[in-house]
Parts: sequence; C-alpha cells; structure tokens
Amino acid sequence: MTTSQTNTEPSRGPSIDPILTEVIFNQVLGVAEEMASTLIRTAYSPNVKQRADCSTAVLGLAGEVLAQAPRIPIHLGSMIGAVQQLLKRHPLEVFRPGDMFIANDPYSGGGQHLPDINMIAPVFVGRKPVAFVANIAHHADVGGMVAGSEAVICRNIFQEGLRLPPVQVVREGNIVTDISSIVTLNSRTPEERRGDLLAQIAANRVGVERLSQCYQKHGCELVERSLEAYLDATERRFRAVLSGIPDSRIAVEDFLDPDIYSPAERIPIRMTLEKCGNRLIFDFDGTSRELTSARNVPQAALYSTIYCVSKMLLDPGLAPNSGYFRAIEVKAPKGSVLNPSDGSAVGARALACAVIGDVVASAISEMVPERALAGGGPHHQVIFSGKYPNGKIWVNYETFAGAQGARPYKDGADAVRIHASGASNLPVEALEQVYPLRVVRYELRDNSGGLGRQRGGMGVVRQYQALTDMTISVAAERQTIAARGVQGGKDGSLGEFVLNPGTNGERRLKAAVGDFPLSAGDVLEICTPGGGGFGSVDERDRTAFSRDCTEGRVSAQAY
Repeated sequence: MTTSQTNTEPSRGPSIDPILTEVIFNQVLGVAEEMASTLIRTAYSPNVKQRADCSTAVLGLAGEVLAQAPRIPIHLGSMIGAVQQLLKRHPLEVFRPGDMFIANDPYSGGGQHLPDINMIAPVFVGRKPVAFVANIAHHADVGGMVAGSEAVICRNIFQEGLRLPPVQVVREGNIVTDISSIVTLNSRTPEERRGDLLAQIAANRVGVERLSQCYQKHGCELVERSLEAYLDATERRFRAVLSGIPDSRIAVEDFLDPDIYSPAERIPIRMTLEKCGNRLIFDFDGTSRELTSARNVPQAALYSTIYCVSKMLLDPGLAPNSGYFRAIEVKAPKGSVLNPSDGSAVGARALACAVIGDVVASAISEMVPERALAGGGPHHQVIFSGKYPNGKIWVNYETFAGAQGARPYKDGADAVRIHASGASNLPVEALEQVYPLRVVRYELRDNSGGLGRQRGGMGVVRQYQALTDMTISVAAERQTIAARGVQGGKDGSLGEFVLNPGTNGERRLKAAVGDFPLSAGDVLEICTPGGGGFGSVDERDRTAFSRDCTEGRVSAQAY
C-alpha cells in the first residue's frame, strides 16, 4: 500500500440492469458473511469463537475490496495489502484451483500486526481466475518475547513474533503441513493455532464455492461488469456527498499518551484535511517520528481507520468497498509513527488508531458541524498468560470497550469500541470455563462520560481475580490525555489499570507493561476511559439530568 492513493474518476462502461447489479452485489456480500459465520463457528480459540476477532471479504483480481462482512473495520486494509503483496511475489497465472496463501507481516505481507493472520484464496471458474476471497483471524499468540505477541514494550518487530510473507499453505486443495507446522511451533498455544488455521481454511473453501456458484449462475462477464458498476456507483455517491460540502482546509492536532521509553515527551498526531471539490486529502505532515515501542501504525491500519471514520460521519449507509476509497488521498511521512520504517514494532497499533480516528473525526466535525463527534475513549487491552497444571501454556487476549463521544443531538454510546475497532468482549461464562480467572466485577463506570448538553459515553469497570500465578501485559491510550469535549463539553475521564483496588496493596499500573507477575488471589481492575461531552452542561435538559442521577450514571455533585 503506497503512501498516497491516486484518485480516479468512475469508469464508463455499457449500461447494465441496476436491479440485477444490486442482486449480484448482495450475493457477493452474502458470500463474505457466510465465510464469517463459518470461521466463527469452526474456530478453536475463544478469541475467534466468542470474541469474533476476525473479518472476511471478497476482493477483485487487483486486490480491490468488492464486499466485506460487517465485522472489524481496521482489518480492511490488511486484506487489500495482503492481496497486493501476494501478487508481487506470485503472478496470477501460477495460481491453481484449491490454492491458499497466508501472510501477516506489515512490511512484506500487507498485514498490520503479527497476530492477525491473513488467509487468501483465488477463486476460479473453470481454469479462469475471477476474484479472491480472504479472511483474517487474530491469533492469541504467534511467538515473540511476550505472550500474546503484541506487548508495547517490544522495540522492534523481531521481538513481536513470527513474520510471514505471502506463503502457500494449501496447494490444489492439500494443506502444506510444513508451513502450518512452522506457525504452530512458534506459538505458545499450538493446538489453538492449528484449530484456528483450519477454521480459516474452511471459511475460504466456503467462500470459493459460493462465489464460484455466483459467477456460474450469472456468467463471468455480467458479474464482473456488475461489480465494477457497483464500485463506480459507490464512488459517485460519495463524491456527490463531498460536492455538497464547501471546500475547506482544516488543521487539527491530538496526542498519544507519552511513550514508555520517552515518558516526558508528548506524541503529536497532526493532520491537515483538505476538502477540494469531490476529494478529501488527509495530510499527516508534522506528526511525531516513529516510536521505539510497539505503538507505531503501519499504512494498512492508517488507511482502514480513515476509510471507516470518513464513511461513518459522511455517509454511514455507503457500501464498504473500494469505490469510495478513490475519492480519498492519504499522505503520511515515511519514518513517522503513522508510516514507520521497516522493522519497527507495531503490535499495539489499534490503540493509536483510536486517537487517529478522533483526529479524523475532529476535522470532519469542523467541516460538517451537524455531524460532529466529540473525542472517544479507546478500548484497553490485557493479555493474561500462565500454565495449566499439566504444564501447557495458556494465553488469554482481551480488550475492553471504551466509550463514544457525544454528538450535537445525542449522548455518546456507553461501553463501545470506537472508530475502526469492533471485537466483542469475552463472555464471563466462556472465560471462567477455560482460564484460571474469575470476573469479580463488570459494570459501567460511573461519572466517566464528559458532561455537556449531550453527555459523553461511559466506559466500563472490569475486575479479574487470578486463581493461580500468572503474568499480564497491558496496553492503553487516554490514560494521560483525555478524550476531548467540544463546544464547551467536558473531557471524558482517563482510563487506568489498578492492582488490588481497595486494599493496602492498591497500586496503579503504567499504561504499558509487559510480563508483569500476578500472584494467586491478586485482583486486576480495568477502568476504560469515557467519551467527551458536547456543548455546555448548563444547557442540558433537566429530564436528562434527572435520568442520569437516577440511573447512577452521574452523581448529582458532578453537575
């Protein structure tokens, strides 16, 4: 994926039936959704089976997204980049029906961070390749110096885990066990990895079969023309929205929390958004240099975040495909935190992307005030690891929802992942059945949403008790720099990690810790940040004020 994406006008082909085009597109979208259902239902790990930390898509022969199931938006750029990197190394003519490839490396495989493994399969009608199906599953451990393979303390990608360029894992329907064995051998949890890889293969097989049926039913030429027309229609619709907005140039700035290796320095994210005719240009010149820790953001993640937030605020009903990407140009200096040098650590990129999403939303809010959005509270992340009595290692990767900022007309949503993030929480019953952990407390976090005419969303509080000795790695944003309120609204509350709360041994942990020991009986409390408020609190409706107090969301003293 290049630093700057070229804009093109919609192509002009022969007229086609718009109703049949819609039917074909929805069939293709249905393929992506059936792949997602297959992947989740056949997965082995709780991270994919219960948390649904995965995505599926259908892509064209050049890697363009034709349809993506509504799972996790930040995965979008990975699948685009993975197909492009695959085609650089393996010409289209060498593919055969039944082939599949895996990749995860951000610098040679189109990935975003190493736990996200892409599985890509070409789709054939007869001997003719017509498209690709692809899926991503977040594997809870792919090796590296710290369990979970994405600890912020990593200084380079070599410490984060196994790196995979696009390599063939299925050849004409037969699994290449040499490759799958490399993945499992490098993981602390090989059985989970083997099971999840097989689930990814199964999902792609379903996708190949269903998509082939679609092409055979309607004919290759008609399906190709229809999907091209649908992408063009998506582009025209998005450009029409942009054409109705006055041209402007808006500069915004926000900050990541200080880096663990340079705690005295703030990390600026600076962006200029230029709206010119029917185009958007996002320029991140002036953004911080790349970091020593694993909070750098590869290009695939940056693009995915921008595409997601732009669609969300400007045209939420727009189809998630590459059509509207053509109206967006992104510039990020090489060597910056948003376009790091090859080999930089990127494991915790999703947390930084939450702040990038706020930057993008802030600029669009100035451009289109009626669609404004205050700053949001990002999710927090904890990776637990230890050994079962039989000596086998277990790894539990979890993220905990933050909160959305307020809108001009509505309070922010409570307990949600913001912008491009989207995995579910792990249900308590599933967690306690598999891991030596007990959930002591799980509730909305009182007084965490920023006050205003519209209140920011509330974060959550979740407490875990360790039932045996173990280690944890934690990562977060918005523990130092709060989500901003707008137009007089108050900032959201900061997040925090607290060890043994309410006891003599209470201790606040840093926002980035790797391999920190917990003893049996210790309690870890995760408090996620709240969203910013919108407008002055003096303008808040008295009924809403009363409801907040009655429901315990806000104490009366806070107003």
